[in-house]
Amino acid sequence: MSLPTLLSQHIVRRPQRIALLQHIAEQGSITRAAKSAGLSYKAAWDAIDELNNLAQKPLVERSVGGKGGGGARLSSEGERVLRLYQKLQALQAQVLEAAEDASDLDLLGRLMLRTSARNQLHGKVMAIETVGRNDRIQLGLAEGLSIVAQITHDSTLRLELQTGTEVVALIKAGWLDLVAIEQPATLGNNCLKGIIEEILDAEDGPSEVRIGLPNGQTLCALAEPLQLRTRGLAVDQPVQVQFSPSNVLLGTPL
Repeated sequence: MSLPTLLSQHIVRRPQRIALLQHIAEQGSITRAAKSAGLSYKAAWDAIDELNNLAQKPLVERSVGGKGGGGARLSSEGERVLRLYQKLQALQAQVLEAAEDASDLDLLGRLMLRTSARNQLHGKVMAIETVGRNDRIQLGLAEGLSIVAQITHDSTLRLELQTGTEVVALIKAGWLDLVAIEQPATLGNNCLKGIIEEILDAEDGPSEVRIGLPNGQTLCALAEPLQLRTRGLAVDQPVQVQFSPSNVLLGTPL
């Protein structure tokens, strides 16, 4: 089975994040792997969440009882991606030597997009429904989950979207609303159910909440501590994540 296009591009464009897999395989601990990679614990989990979300299957799995805190191990898919990365390292010198000029590499760097959106979910276009000047794009995520994005018809044409097109759904953390599992979903909104895996409090702002979805992907939301308490939301508890289709941005490979 080949890698998703978007994950393949990520391996080429951001190899330092794939290198984190090597440290996890060797250390068996997120804490130690992060230190070896020169990353903070939070930055390491951010990288892992992004990799898991772009892959068809999770690359890193939490392990119970890991030594040194933050126990984790590579899944079979993660081991396969790591082997591919190691092959890429062997070819890297040849690729750099093939560049006609040093400016070629600068040009490539300018063409490679990074985004501030915390949530980047890999998916495929399942259906397109035109509603006035807008299109509702149904996206299939891993393991049968789905969401809807609403974009202009012009955007659909510009991105050349059609059934089967691979995309990345970009959703800012502040656009996610966390509600108790027993509350009815807001009509017209996307609604995904998951488990709160971690809550990172801030001294002067909203808490960062990581939600694990049933398909292995992870969402990051921002919520005020008081809001979390009044809604009875805590670590290891189920939660609903709601967001408007108009707050789902779509990206495609260049």
